[in-house]
Amino acid sequence: MADYTKLLDPEVWAFIEKTNSYYPPETIDYTIAQQRDVYDRMCRAFFGGYPEGVTATDSTIATPAHQIPIRTYRKAAPDQTAKVLYFHGGGFILGGLESHDDICAELCARTGFEITSVDYRLAPEHLHPAAFEDAFAAFLWAAAADKRPIVVAGDSAGGNLAAAVAHLARGHERAPIGQVLIYPGLGGDVTKGSYATHAEAPMLTTRDLAFYKDIRTGGTDFSADVRYLPLADTDFAGLPPTVVITAECDPLSSDGEAYRDRVLADGGKAVWREEPGLVHGYLRSRHSSARARESFSRIVEAVKALGTSDWPY
Repeated sequence: MADYTKLLDPEVWAFIEKTNSYYPPETIDYTIAQQRDVYDRMCRAFFGGYPEGVTATDSTIATPAHQIPIRTYRKAAPDQTAKVLYFHGGGFILGGLESHDDICAELCARTGFEITSVDYRLAPEHLHPAAFEDAFAAFLWAAAADKRPIVVAGDSAGGNLAAAVAHLARGHERAPIGQVLIYPGLGGDVTKGSYATHAEAPMLTTRDLAFYKDIRTGGTDFSADVRYLPLADTDFAGLPPTVVITAECDPLSSDGEAYRDRVLADGGKAVWREEPGLVHGYLRSRHSSARARESFSRIVEAVKALGTSDWPY
């Protein structure tokens, strides 16, 4: 097992302690309603505000059965080269437009692109494939809205959704031109790699992952469903250029390596970076941790590069 006293620096430990003061590890044993209340309170504690010049507009995407809430971030003079669909994290049971509000606003400010955050349906009220269906509906909406190329991005559960959209959108005339996946859960081998080394990591454990899996699926086996686990796909050809960024001290980190290898093996472009000494959810520490700040800059650079069809890796 990993020795986190050596792997994590004081800034990361301070982030973990602040997170735990609002969202303690035992929250996983609370009711879903209680977990959401605690998570939302924690997100508010880390809210960093909007960068100057960024505004946001709330609207909805109509589907035959329901409305999907979205929030679109723009600068006064946006870069029209591309637009970004962002899917938030939260284990498929937590989060929404507020939880990642400042992250999306900052991504907008630093890339110049219009960012649309998607408030997909959550479990257990809406089991798989509801979240994916909303994510894909958002892609179809964005593809029909105008001719700007689309980059899909997301963190954690949202990274899973972004990748699933990229897989299922192949063949669409407006398929995403790039994907940026931030510490995503993609369906890797849970018996080895980071799943074994970091099973008890601060911020996310394999017990947490098993809980989220059971809630998302309602106990049904979706292990062969690409919409559920993108690594279940048997064909990785034709995917857009891909950047996967993971945290070293996170059971999900090996998924990034496995996904990169599958894309490269089928002739695509992909790069994976494992950020040393960082933990799951570190985007919230981008203003307090030098390591997280540098990683967020790499994420911004990746979104910008893919949106301008520049592959510098």
